[in-house]
Amino acid sequence: MAEESPGPEHATRRSSTTEGLPVAPSLGPGLAAVHIGPHAANVTSRTAWVCTLAVALAVVAAGVAQLLRGLIFWVTNLAFHGRWSIAPAIPTVDRLGLAVVLVPVVGGLVVGLMARYGSRAIRGHGIPEAMEQILHNESRIPVRMMFLKPLSAAVAIGTGGPFGSEGPIIATGGALGSVVGQLLPVTAAERKTLLAAGAAAGMAATFGTPVSAVLLAVELLLFEFRPRSFIPVALAAATATGVRFAWAGAEPAFQSAAFLEPSGSALVLYVLLGAVAGLASVGVTRCVYRIEDLFERLPIHWMWWPALGAVPVGVIGYFAPQTLGVGYQNIDGVLTGALATGPLLVLCVLKFTSWAIALGSGTSGGTLAPLFTIGGALGALLGTALAFFLPSAGVDPRLAALVGMAALFAGASRALLTSVVFAFEATRQPLGLLPLLGGCSVAWLVSAALMKHSIMTERIARRGRVVPSEYAADWLSQWHAGDVCTRPAVSLPASLSVELALAQVADSRHQGFPVLDALGRVLGVVMVRAMEKATPESTVASVVQRPAVTVSTADTLRHAADLMAHAGVGRLPVMSEGPEPALVGMLTRKDLVSAHRPRLRAEGVAARALARG
Repeated sequence: MAEESPGPEHATRRSSTTEGLPVAPSLGPGLAAVHIGPHAANVTSRTAWVCTLAVALAVVAAGVAQLLRGLIFWVTNLAFHGRWSIAPAIPTVDRLGLAVVLVPVVGGLVVGLMARYGSRAIRGHGIPEAMEQILHNESRIPVRMMFLKPLSAAVAIGTGGPFGSEGPIIATGGALGSVVGQLLPVTAAERKTLLAAGAAAGMAATFGTPVSAVLLAVELLLFEFRPRSFIPVALAAATATGVRFAWAGAEPAFQSAAFLEPSGSALVLYVLLGAVAGLASVGVTRCVYRIEDLFERLPIHWMWWPALGAVPVGVIGYFAPQTLGVGYQNIDGVLTGALATGPLLVLCVLKFTSWAIALGSGTSGGTLAPLFTIGGALGALLGTALAFFLPSAGVDPRLAALVGMAALFAGASRALLTSVVFAFEATRQPLGLLPLLGGCSVAWLVSAALMKHSIMTERIARRGRVVPSEYAADWLSQWHAGDVCTRPAVSLPASLSVELALAQVADSRHQGFPVLDALGRVLGVVMVRAMEKATPESTVASVVQRPAVTVSTADTLRHAADLMAHAGVGRLPVMSEGPEPALVGMLTRKDLVSAHRPRLRAEGVAARALARG
């Protein structure tokens, strides 16, 4: 009896999927084995169809993004300026005076009512909710979220909530993509792609940053990097950006002055600044969820929490009006160096306090703009200090602000590439790329070392859900079934009696054996327990209940594992390739497990496990 193969030692990569694989029917013996090869290539005509849907979805999502921006301006004009208009406006205390404190409270009451009687899912900044639907609900978002999320966000932000509009726009675009995927005959994987395409289109339409929108979808929504998903998302982001340029022009989202070219010493300091931002991101995340925990302990219904959390928003806003609303103008001021130390401190401390309390209360609003504002102010303060105490290093406070804002978001969200590319696309300052890459990478490392979950995943983890944190190539997709199957396979002739067959395999450690007809074709797989229940004089062929599902030597282990799960079997006959396939071996679940040994050896997992033991 041959020993089972310990695992693959060499092979070429091959990718496959098994969506829609037919389950082998329960038929009588005497039928040929069913060989099911890879069901679909990585990119097929279905991908072209999803791309078409994604492009159409992007046009609508871009329109929705503009509509939401107009709705926020309308609420802002009505609440703070007493006029009916969708013209761009920012919150101000000039007209209302001390009564401005009540405006965010009214907005919080409205959001609480919408959450109570509409959908509780509108609470928060939207991305964690979309992530949870992708991971645990086949990307199904209720239709009402397409309307409730933007409306609640417009009310919360328009009445002075210190949030960004990007989170709700991303969530709304994702909801739109999910609803389209529920109305049309698509798979769950394709619906996930449409959700991510809608979300990316919403972000791209808001900021004109298509590449970072794609990266955001990959890092926070898709949980994979496959052509079938990121190509539709990329087309959606490009389309939405084109629509934005047609409506609002091609100017960068944030204004910034030309940066000084960073020297070697300045690069080191920017990286250290990123480490400080990483520490700050840990503090920001923990503080937000600590505040959320405090609200959970209140002896009042959660419907009232947004109004209660809006009280400090209004009080702080009365003394520091620049903390109210989205505050994109604050980011412009930070990046152009127009803000002095005092206003930077206000943004760094009071904007954070207002935003953390409001977000912890469970109202509706985004996190990107607040984190960029707080991180930018922190970076500008540190950059100013470095420029003062180390003038020879050549630190530019404006570039330090850019690094600070991106690094804080990278540490808090763990979306490293999104943070780097977004900061570049939103300012179009190529001299910032290298400092951004170094600072954001260190911020990510510091955050990951000190905090298990991010601001995006902490809430999901608290609900007992598992969120992927790393995206690696599927190990089983890198090896062929022929590399790990047990050779040679112990087979039984179809005409052999059950009594003789049991005697023949009595010393075998296997429980299932392929059954061959007179021409050497596989009729099926017979189990020892099935033969033990049959009469001794019965033939082995009569015990076979259904044709075997087989794989070829060139099929990947991922395909084989998917077949096992789909057909409900624990072993597969492995056939040679060619016009007349012949039985080569048997692939069992133990073989699939053993195939991971080289990976474990390469990663040193076994050594670490022994050390712990």
